[in-house]
Amino acid sequence: MPLTPTQRPTREWPLLVLAVALVGAVCIPVWQWSTGGDSAAFHWAHWTPERLGRLLLGPEQIACYCAFTWAGFILLNRYKEVLRQRRAFRLGLLPTEEGIRILPEDARPLQRKVEQLASRGPYILANMIRLALNKYAASRSSPDATETVRVQAEVDQARLVTSMSTVHYLAWAIPALGFLGTVRGLAGSLSMAGQTDAEIQKFIEDATRHLNVAFDCTLIALLLSLFLMFLVHQVQRDEEALVIDCQQYCLEHLINRLYDPEPVNVQSPPPGAAGWELPSPSRAAPTTTRALR
Repeated sequence: MPLTPTQRPTREWPLLVLAVALVGAVCIPVWQWSTGGDSAAFHWAHWTPERLGRLLLGPEQIACYCAFTWAGFILLNRYKEVLRQRRAFRLGLLPTEEGIRILPEDARPLQRKVEQLASRGPYILANMIRLALNKYAASRSSPDATETVRVQAEVDQARLVTSMSTVHYLAWAIPALGFLGTVRGLAGSLSMAGQTDAEIQKFIEDATRHLNVAFDCTLIALLLSLFLMFLVHQVQRDEEALVIDCQQYCLEHLINRLYDPEPVNVQSPPPGAAGWELPSPSRAAPTTTRALR
């Protein structure tokens, strides 16, 4: 039996293709400008086009840009999904007037109404209400419906956390790519040697250039990682708040309005109570005797 979806899935791989295309469209013209431009025409505090190219357009930096853009597209898609999910609060899934009680006989019609109103797309709130009403109609117990809402909220929260795994990996991979560029730059700066003065001077210049590459990779990667982690925490906060608001909506407009019919227990009054007569011994003896014969 297929699982009932509660949210629209994030298509991550098409977003990766879009991220690579966007980064390439931006980085290739900038790289051509930095390699073909006139360094003497652009000089401000030693920031020439060649220096900017080494700072921003190394292979590790471009890989960081791709990872950051991919993660940004995923987070943007998830934030749009949160906004779409919040529209469910305005659909009128449950009556909100004061004094309304929901009987077990009202659960099935109300469940069909929720399914009809939420037919435009999967909603966390609508699925939570549907499951609670289904449980209430079957068990006629409000504690069972309350437990259903709580369990479903935990399931939705766990699904949101699990689906964020790609973004968490990218947030970890960006600093790792920066450190990879740092190691490559340090290795390049220490792999040269010289004997003459000219060779030593060239060694110093090349080592300085490689060290610049090493620290540039770390700088760009850490900046991107800091900004990405801020976006991740913002989106996670909005998603957690969405699930909590769905629980509160169900508590206020569903759980607190459920009516538990008290079971009617017909018990015989104790012997000697008013309206009841004890059989006399004279009447009981013939019955026993007849039974023995």
